[in-house]
Amino acid sequence: MSRTSEQVVWDFVQEWLAKADGDLKIARHILDIELSEYSSAGFHAQQSAEKYTKAFLVRHQVAFPKTHKMDELLKMVSTVDEPLSTELVFSVSLNPFAVEFRYPGTEDVYRELAESAVNDAAKVKDTVLAKLNDYFAAGRPE
Repeated sequence: MSRTSEQVVWDFVQEWLAKADGDLKIARHILDIELSEYSSAGFHAQQSAEKYTKAFLVRHQVAFPKTHKMDELLKMVSTVDEPLSTELVFSVSLNPFAVEFRYPGTEDVYRELAESAVNDAAKVKDTVLAKLNDYFAAGRPE
């Protein structure tokens, strides 16, 4: 059974959101573990925010490069929804978690910083899902 292009987009948005949800769950789980360093929680929080943002871009069929930089993604978001781009500007603070904090020689990520990253990722989730609410309410295209 073949799918329409609208169904392909719908399904792909759902896949991006599922991946984003998984990263957010992992980030939260890492916070539950007693560690001395929490860069992995921050990494998964950043990945989650990135994927929620990319799901929004997929929904609007905005092509994006392979990037972890939230500021670059927000520039693309602004082409279809400037207010959303402005609302998500805080997510740029997650950029260092994508690469920088993952390697030795950088500052340790303590629990408080990781918690802040996870909270920011959850805020990206809530904000993006609110913007996609009408799209979801209409259901998968026939």
